[in-house]
Amino acid sequence: MNSPGADRSLSSIVAWLDDELQTASTPDYAGAHNGLQTDHDAPITRIAAAVDASLRTVEQAIVAGADLLIVHHGLFWAGAQPIRGALRRKFALLLNHPLAVYSSHLPLDRHPTLGNNVLLAHALGLAASATWHPYKGVPIGAVADCDVTTDELVRRARTFAEQHAHHTVVTGYAPGRITCRVAICTGGGASAESLREAIAIGADTLVVGEGPHHTAVDAEEMGLVIIYAGHYATETLGVQAVARAVAERWQVPWSFLPAPTGL
Repeated sequence: MNSPGADRSLSSIVAWLDDELQTASTPDYAGAHNGLQTDHDAPITRIAAAVDASLRTVEQAIVAGADLLIVHHGLFWAGAQPIRGALRRKFALLLNHPLAVYSSHLPLDRHPTLGNNVLLAHALGLAASATWHPYKGVPIGAVADCDVTTDELVRRARTFAEQHAHHTVVTGYAPGRITCRVAICTGGGASAESLREAIAIGADTLVVGEGPHHTAVDAEEMGLVIIYAGHYATETLGVQAVARAVAERWQVPWSFLPAPTGL
């Protein structure tokens, strides 16, 4: 039997990704279109990872010589629209270069080892022990029990976020406060619903990427601390983990394409 590295076809890699990430069985928003979004017939020789399938990252992937781009936010978030301007240039590049795009949104958020939420817990020095925040019945977020000062947790979050050009925002809390249970939901994880859910599972701290203004106001009244560590920053982890896993399994190089938004 050939080793995985011997067959570098796009189809074999996509089959493994679909199975590992449970792409077909994980519900998601309509614009996600998880899975392979553009293809080609050439073997895969180099992988790139990025948070967004933007014109900038597509250009970076081509310059890097990648033939597979793994992203968290795919090509179709905005729904049906005229193919002109930057969108036309992006699709022209994809059609004129052997660059396949594979997108994984909620399947990647929820993955128990490669997912954004469990990896963010690890980046903060925490161990995820449970899941929470279901989307259509499927839990997406991670929960970690701990015993650290909130000041220390905020320091860790700021150190992490600053690597991706994000300034962390934190709701108010009393000096000497201890964080005991953290609910984690990367990306746009703060909402009225998620605040209520965090309180219901006994969390005293919520770590998210971003959220509406009212969530900071509501959190203070609920006694819940929210650490807004950056939408972009908190979603850099999963795509890198997946790209690394594929690169190791198929014995090809990979690289991460940074394109921070500051949000």
